[in-house]
Amino acid sequence: MKPAYLIILLVMNFFWAGVYCAYKVIGQDHLQAGGIVTLRFGLAGVCLLGFWPWLPGPAPRAGDLVKTCLMGLMLYVLGQRLQVYGNQLGTAGNSAVLLGLEPVLTSLAAALFLHERIGPRRLAGFALGLAGVGLLNRVWRPDYQWTGLVASLVFVSSFVCEAAYSVMGKPIVARASVMKMLALSLLAGTAVNLLIDGPETMAAARMLTPKAWLLLLMLAVVCTAVGYSLWFIVIRDCPVNVAALTIFAQSVFGVLFAALWLREELHWGHLLGSAAIAGGLGLGLSRQVKR
Repeated sequence: MKPAYLIILLVMNFFWAGVYCAYKVIGQDHLQAGGIVTLRFGLAGVCLLGFWPWLPGPAPRAGDLVKTCLMGLMLYVLGQRLQVYGNQLGTAGNSAVLLGLEPVLTSLAAALFLHERIGPRRLAGFALGLAGVGLLNRVWRPDYQWTGLVASLVFVSSFVCEAAYSVMGKPIVARASVMKMLALSLLAGTAVNLLIDGPETMAAARMLTPKAWLLLLMLAVVCTAVGYSLWFIVIRDCPVNVAALTIFAQSVFGVLFAALWLREELHWGHLLGSAAIAGGLGLGLSRQVKR
């Protein structure tokens, strides 16, 4: 992995960490989970479609085109609806804890289907990352407020869709344009989302506050159109499990967002947890970041 790729992923993980707090704020305007997903990813798809003539590279064709559309249905219809709904059932801080499972699931999927090797340093990095997530939130305390098994399972199940999206997309972006693949999958998912709850979403959209629209635009442009494009540009050139290790940084950023934005409590575990995650990133990426 190039040093520039590591910087890009850390910056994007900072923005992605704020997604769960943004969902909480947008949900206060009585926009349902399906409506949030439809508007966020629909806006992102329209944004990329508007720049289609200037997007570099060929569009996916034949089998790759079919897979691209299936990826859009899997993530932007099923996965993201599960993620938003699970986040609404729990707290933003609890989502930051469960987020620690995403890099593990993504790396396991890459090992199974892309035959990527996960070396001992990266395994140790993942272990430190998971330990850091636990320290961040002091999950061993008797008074720790878990949101419940159902909410946690709903949220974690969305990571399976995220992992499959990366694993299926990596071979496609080796042959086609990253942004065109992303645009087509977004539009395919949005078309089905509109069939599911289009009228209700449009009615709710007219009642949204300017603050909610600003957050939706940020999620659509920065966190989706730009962020997902950069993610695939990185994993096109390096193993998925190496890039996935940086997702642990979202837990650190996510807890900070929850404390500063939603006024959730800070504690000493944040310092120890952040140190453990930083150590895990340093160990896991020690032989992977090269000029």
